[in-house]
Amino acid sequence: MRLPRTNTRIALLFFVFFLFSYGLMSKTFHTDSAGNLKIATKVWSDFAATLPLIRSFSFGSNIPPQYPIFAGPPIRYHFIFFYLVSLIERSGLTLGFSLNILSSLTFAGLLTIIFIFAQRVFKSTQAGILTVILFLFNGSLSFIEFFKLHPVSMKTPYEIVTNTTFPSFGPYDGKLVSAFWNLNIYTNQRHLALAYTVFLIVLYILYSARLNPKSLTLQKTLMLSFIVGFFPFVHLAVFGMMGIMVALFFVTSSLIRKKTFIIGLLGIIFAAPQILYMGVSSGNSNLIKPGYLVDPLTTFSFIRYWIYNLGLLIPLALLGIKFSEKKVRYLFLIFVTLFVAGNVFKFSIEMSANHKFFNLFVIGLDMFTAHALVTLWKGKLTKALVVIFLPLLILSGVIDLFPILNDSYVTAIDIPNNEMATFIKTKTPRDSTFLNGSFLYDSASIAGRSIYLGWPYFSWSAGYDTDSRYQTMKTILSSISHEETCILLRNENIDYVLIRNPSPLEDVTVNYSMFEISFDPLYKNSTEDEILYRVDTSCNN
Repeated sequence: MRLPRTNTRIALLFFVFFLFSYGLMSKTFHTDSAGNLKIATKVWSDFAATLPLIRSFSFGSNIPPQYPIFAGPPIRYHFIFFYLVSLIERSGLTLGFSLNILSSLTFAGLLTIIFIFAQRVFKSTQAGILTVILFLFNGSLSFIEFFKLHPVSMKTPYEIVTNTTFPSFGPYDGKLVSAFWNLNIYTNQRHLALAYTVFLIVLYILYSARLNPKSLTLQKTLMLSFIVGFFPFVHLAVFGMMGIMVALFFVTSSLIRKKTFIIGLLGIIFAAPQILYMGVSSGNSNLIKPGYLVDPLTTFSFIRYWIYNLGLLIPLALLGIKFSEKKVRYLFLIFVTLFVAGNVFKFSIEMSANHKFFNLFVIGLDMFTAHALVTLWKGKLTKALVVIFLPLLILSGVIDLFPILNDSYVTAIDIPNNEMATFIKTKTPRDSTFLNGSFLYDSASIAGRSIYLGWPYFSWSAGYDTDSRYQTMKTILSSISHEETCILLRNENIDYVLIRNPSPLEDVTVNYSMFEISFDPLYKNSTEDEILYRVDTSCNN
């Protein structure tokens, strides 16, 4: 059977997007020919939480799921994407390929749905292509910071393509433009593209139903209910955004009000067990926090912040709204509501996590900006404006691409080259808990086992009480009493203790002599810088 021409073009476009995505994802992370993990420095930090989560499903026993770098309580982090990666790895493929193939498929899916969405809404292939380009190459004004360090000259093209650092990486480098606009956010947060793809699909279905209520059949209604309801385990923040979206359609679209009510009601019912299982964050007490990262917050500082972060997208998107049909303008209400929500509420203990609302908002800006550019191009006197505006809209994104492409790697020794991780994987129960010897890329984590406390920032940002656990960890490792140590280990349900010498644990003093004298070593690696102790045998002496 011959595919319709339009479907063939979409498939070809998806394939092109996939090739780009796979190149991007594998550039930042892959398994080398020796079987070790090559991790780009710009994803190295985040992957210290990502890889243990995948391996907890691949090699461990993590159902019902817990956060594998904070063993014990139910997981408070959306995990479905990483579980799917583990299924690929369990089929026999490398971790690098498993993560990259799913990341590439979902990122290519996001680019494709962005294209389809803009093309169909604005009835323009050019608008669809431009929207994708604007999405890939952010429209912030971070190029100003680049040119402060690299004044415009004949060397500028060379300085751009050899650049290794982002010009602005706020709030972490103290600069105004956020770190969350460039593609680094998608190479780090590999699950984000899947969540955004599904959000845009749901939005398009509801938007189409608003124009043609008969298109929202009972089957589609139930399907959307299930999708929305299942999303806390897929992406908790995007689940919240879906709730906002469905509520807006319910309030403003009378012809599909009953069906959006059903979607909302069933979505809540389906989501309730997941939310109850994940529990409430222990640290986010202030729900209202105006201004996002703007500090101090004044009218001037707020406007200045968003001008620097969104650049020409703001006026051009408003122009695109003016050029749009009335029915299309409704879409902007959905996107701008996400912008308002992100600037008013604090949805997690870490305020910067609100960037997920703004990244989706920017996709909406990109669509209307693309429509404005296409419309301006049709006018004889306004073509020159497009020639001026488009380079300014993508310049920061072009500059931001090369630090990713030029990044260096950190190597994490993986199984079977990692002696300790290999022993742990093959000789310890899959559901055992380890007092870890390091915060990042611990051998027990590489082997898929749960550890007592990984780098505290990750668990803290997920809403766990890391301070108490950190203090207990310090007490266990620095104790001079074998009896006290054993009592604490048993109370914390720790099965094994992994000691590294010298210890990389920050602000933790390890009493090596106590463990050497009072605990029986189960395994030492060949260099003897890692020693594994089994709690039940060592504490029965």
